[in-house]
Amino acid sequence: MIETSTREILKLSKTETPQPSLADRAYHLILDQLLRGSLPLGSVLSRRRLAEQFQMSIVPVAQALQRLEIEGLLESRPQAGTRVRVPTSLEIGEHFELRQALECQSARLCAERATFQERLELKRLAANVDALYAKVPFQDPRDDLAFAVNESHVALHMRIAEYARSGLLKLEIEKSHVLIFNWLYDTARGQRILPPNFHQDLISVIAEGDPQKADDAMQGHVSYGLKSIQIAVEPLRPKNWRHKYQPQRRSRLV
Repeated sequence: MIETSTREILKLSKTETPQPSLADRAYHLILDQLLRGSLPLGSVLSRRRLAEQFQMSIVPVAQALQRLEIEGLLESRPQAGTRVRVPTSLEIGEHFELRQALECQSARLCAERATFQERLELKRLAANVDALYAKVPFQDPRDDLAFAVNESHVALHMRIAEYARSGLLKLEIEKSHVLIFNWLYDTARGQRILPPNFHQDLISVIAEGDPQKADDAMQGHVSYGLKSIQIAVEPLRPKNWRHKYQPQRRSRLV
């Protein structure tokens, strides 16, 4: 009797997986719209319209928006609502610095720890990414091929982190959204002409197995195009959007 109950409990624990909450579902739906270009930098979001679109109440949508704001992807203020965050040049630079710190360490560890077969796999992925970039020089995320470029690019960089064999480092790269910010900045800039074999050259250095060379290669890789992105994003920042709302005063009758 006890053995039967134990087997049933174990069976339930394996088959029953927790369902995502409505707030989680709204979060991922909004994030998908960000990545697919439906919500470019500066886009204003309406809780009511999103709730109608997702067929849910406003509460989980508001929770999802708050989560995305905490993560730095959205911004809001009284009397202006919520919009996709338009970063300052300083903030863009800081995101690049954070990505360098995380991915340079990832490259160092990958150079030390990746197996021969894993290095071959990285070379294959890099060749695929470069081929896709060559087909889509203008990065409109609403184009399915352009979205495939982003997915392949993220897959390559996350595979480097995986082969670095540092679970916490990989988790921080995912949580910090550095690769998502990279994609949003690229799409704001539009056309992006990369050097030939841009990703293949990076992986070739990592595959050599020298941690310092891998670190240096990743640093140059991440920082490429920073200035052009800062220039492209600056016009998207209306100077009065973040100013405190002040209602107009009525003139006194004399």
